[in-house]
Amino acid sequence: MDSLITAAALALASGDALGALKRVALRDDAPALALRGIAMAQLGDLVRAKALLKNAARAFGPREAVARARCVVAEAEIALVSRDLTWPPKALDAASKVLEAHGDRVNSAHAGNIAIRRLVLIGRLDEAEQSLAALDPTPLPPPLRAAHELVAAGIAVRRLRTEAARAALDRARLAARQAGMPVLTAEVETAARVLDLPAARLILRGDERPLLLAEVEALFSR
Repeated sequence: MDSLITAAALALASGDALGALKRVALRDDAPALALRGIAMAQLGDLVRAKALLKNAARAFGPREAVARARCVVAEAEIALVSRDLTWPPKALDAASKVLEAHGDRVNSAHAGNIAIRRLVLIGRLDEAEQSLAALDPTPLPPPLRAAHELVAAGIAVRRLRTEAARAALDRARLAARQAGMPVLTAEVETAARVLDLPAARLILRGDERPLLLAEVEALFSR
């Protein structure tokens, strides 16, 4: 891997999408296309990101199965963010297996996390919870670990398990700080505010008052 590709990859890992683009914007080799695609995704241009990643996957040679699988994982994440539920989950599962077989546990776990997020999005909470319990987040770097804990918190909120949600959010907050990415920290804080906002209203004998999620949980546990 040449120095510009390495520098661009490091910039992306730290959340500096513009810095990554500056290094590879004029290149059309497969690694550069992949990095450009991920950078565009971080910047919010999902259409362009998807096209670049598809081109990158095609440009990688037959012996570069891991690189192609990483492109598939990135495409799957873009589809998830875009709420494109037509994207084939079997492709993500196949990519995850390729990555696991080649020792890339980080990206394999990341693929698993994306699959769980998709299950949550389509309301299959039982499957999501089972998959989450089976996924080992240990190999994940801080940004992906924060994302993993956000998924755990989201499931806990939907299950009305506020203490579990707070614990997951605390872990996500710590991982976001370790990542040093303000955008990620802001995402965690936004998710945490759900626990401190009214989630329902209690009407009793003509009186009405808002209830926090923890209070709703307490009512259902009686």
